[in-house]
Amino acid sequence: MPSYKDSEKNTWYCKFYYQDWTGKRRQKLKRGFLTKREAAAWERIFLEKQQGTPEMSFQALTELYLEDVKPRIKESTYEVKSGVIRQWVTPYFKDKAIISITPNDIRTWHTVLLSHRSEAGKPFSQTYLRNIDRQLVAIFSYAVKYHNLPRNPHDQTGYIGKPFANRLDFWTLEQFKQFMTAITKPERHAFFNTLYYTGIRCGECLALTPDDIDLDKNTISITKTYVHLKGKTITTSPKTANSVRVVPIPQFLADELKTHMGRIYALENDERIFPKSDDCIHRWMRKGCKDAELPRMRIHALRHSHVSLLIELGFPALLIAERIGDNVEMINRIYGHLYPNRHAEVADKLQALVSK
Repeated sequence: MPSYKDSEKNTWYCKFYYQDWTGKRRQKLKRGFLTKREAAAWERIFLEKQQGTPEMSFQALTELYLEDVKPRIKESTYEVKSGVIRQWVTPYFKDKAIISITPNDIRTWHTVLLSHRSEAGKPFSQTYLRNIDRQLVAIFSYAVKYHNLPRNPHDQTGYIGKPFANRLDFWTLEQFKQFMTAITKPERHAFFNTLYYTGIRCGECLALTPDDIDLDKNTISITKTYVHLKGKTITTSPKTANSVRVVPIPQFLADELKTHMGRIYALENDERIFPKSDDCIHRWMRKGCKDAELPRMRIHALRHSHVSLLIELGFPALLIAERIGDNVEMINRIYGHLYPNRHAEVADKLQALVSK
């Protein structure tokens, strides 16, 4: 695999022939490498991707996998997925032929992840460990299905981490009211009330426009979300298909949103009513917790708090799922333990039936 020096630009390039998927012979030229080694490595991975056999390197497989999934998932999802893979998966298996990767190799990699500590000395969370591990499973499953890998070596190792957190942070209604006593600015007050009393995600709230709010029917339509992507913020479709929904709101919240929108000069129907960034919202949250003398809480915990409130009020999982744009299985799995006293209530009611 010869590489060549571009004397004028003081960089390296590779130039070679390959056979494309139709069997036609083609020439490939790629410039701009800082070293000869980088040029040669790029050529090797390119050719391995063209062959697509179990003898290709893990890095070549990874690039094929990411090319395959990119047009099939949301851009924001792709950025998260590719970031995890390139930071925590590819570097470890990079030059290994995929056919040679064994369950023991994966177990050793698991040990590396379990032993990892941040600069502050903290390990990965159990849910993040599971997320990293799932990426490796997906890559190997893709190789089995499309590139003749005989079996997925991960099948023998089992997962690390946990799919859901053992403990969810949330506020009771009393704690939220205590927090709101420290929120004196009207815009912030309207924002946090909207999150707590609707359960919508922070990005969904930041994307709201007057067109989304029906003050006659007292509803909010969730059709988009506001995300930070590649150094910029954009409005895109919601997280999942279930996330597109209409959320009924109480009269007091409709009144507060109407007042809030009335304060914004020359507000157009397609303009955001909370034109803030994620960083700004997190600052509001930190300050509010400090001023209210409450432990610091994540913004997403307000969504958990809304669900826990609805559970306490006795609403069924199906209704809650529809309201927050999730599914019943997720509600039962993630939130079912938030109020364990409900189980005691069942026992008490059964006892009452027998005692009559």
